[in-house]
Amino acid sequence: MPDRNASAPLGRIAVIDVGSNSLRLVVFERLGPSLLPLLNEKVMCALGRGIAATGRLNPEGVELALANLQRFIALARALEVDHVAIMATAAVRDASDGRAFVAEAERQCGVPVRIVGGAEEGALSAAGVLAGIPEADGVVGDLGGGSVELVRVGDAEIGDAISLPLGPLRLAEFGDNRKAIGEAIDRSIERVPMLREARGRALYLVGGAWRAIARLHMEQTGYPLHIIHQYTIRRRPAESFLEIIDRQSRRSLERITTINRRRMELVPLAAAILRRLLATGRPDRIVFSAYGLREGYAYSLLSADARADPLIAACVGMAASQSRWQSDGDRLQRWAAPVFAGLDGHTHRLHRAACWLSDIAWTEHPDYRAEHAFIRSLRMPVGAIAHRERVFIALVLHARYGGTVGDPVTSPARALLDELGAAEARALGLALRLAYTLCGGALGLLDQVRLRREDDGIVLELPASGSLFMGEAVQRRLDALGRALGVATRTARRRSPALA
Repeated sequence: MPDRNASAPLGRIAVIDVGSNSLRLVVFERLGPSLLPLLNEKVMCALGRGIAATGRLNPEGVELALANLQRFIALARALEVDHVAIMATAAVRDASDGRAFVAEAERQCGVPVRIVGGAEEGALSAAGVLAGIPEADGVVGDLGGGSVELVRVGDAEIGDAISLPLGPLRLAEFGDNRKAIGEAIDRSIERVPMLREARGRALYLVGGAWRAIARLHMEQTGYPLHIIHQYTIRRRPAESFLEIIDRQSRRSLERITTINRRRMELVPLAAAILRRLLATGRPDRIVFSAYGLREGYAYSLLSADARADPLIAACVGMAASQSRWQSDGDRLQRWAAPVFAGLDGHTHRLHRAACWLSDIAWTEHPDYRAEHAFIRSLRMPVGAIAHRERVFIALVLHARYGGTVGDPVTSPARALLDELGAAEARALGLALRLAYTLCGGALGLLDQVRLRREDDGIVLELPASGSLFMGEAVQRRLDALGRALGVATRTARRRSPALA
């Protein structure tokens, strides 16, 4: 299926990833310079099962993959995507019958299938990691069923890539022989100098089997936010947890119902690979990424000048579709800024994102707006945001909609943010609540009234005359902001031009 118009801006992008273990379709919806997943469907085909012994694709997997490729292409057509790509990785490129499979897939689907080389696969995965974690600095490890790609990233740049013939499906050929598995892993990684680049930095993990390890760790530790992207574990606790997985029997792991059983079969082997990568590279932490090859390819289709901050772009897009009027988060941020002087660039970014989202819960029942705003912003499907930053934005919106301190809905996630951050988030939320009380959502009215910080507290400066910005609700919410900041508040009339 060719692009509908190769020169027109892309609205929807479909990427079909033909991996060694799974076949996955993701349809991305463009939201300004950001991409959000509109559809994400996976089939566990295990194309690479047995390839180490036979050199050929798994016949059952081939049959399953061809049938589902046709379904995925039909779904993409139904969703009227502007661009579709089918990308085949390690199993297809290594199998003796890989090109025959590609030819048959192209015949049945009418869409070209691109066989991605090992270095290119690593570079695309690294590009995906940088799209979701722009500040990434260390080594990206992308674990597929048949290979591991390692890529150096830092300063928003992608370095050299190397592909290792490692993967759970390959290692499965050794059965339960742990010694043979360990020796096979060691042979592949012992002479990889790139791993030294991870020392003292981060190892960014991409791949379904490694994401399953993250889910297991979340369950064991009672982590309050079940979002894999940017889930972080320090190296020492990670090594201890991987030892626990290693001691579990296959039957014990299969009792865990939150993870696909076929995926769970590969977890002990994925854990064995990760243990040796940690021992060799000695990163200070591991960071799980939900973004990888598919996201890296999709973002590569966007023009360079369109690649703005993906968090802000997503918040602006959400505001455009979910706010009542012409939303302007930047105007709100500037209006509240005098209360929060001296923000660094990182914190300013979070303030800006929260301001853009400040009207997204207006359709909810008034009694539940704070709760829904908190949950929706906490779990929004965007990258380029750490877990503590999610909590900050969610607490801002919770306060903006009248949520109270100690609300049980915020308690579990609240533990991910320190006291100063939580206090600042609440103050910003109360400043936004005051702003909406003053203008009723007609943000242009805020040009007539402003906040300023003085030595004795906060002053709400009103026009020289008129009652539009006076009232009990205004005073109550100004006082609430003052209490949150621990300062006094007062209102003052601006002097009329004649008197001046």
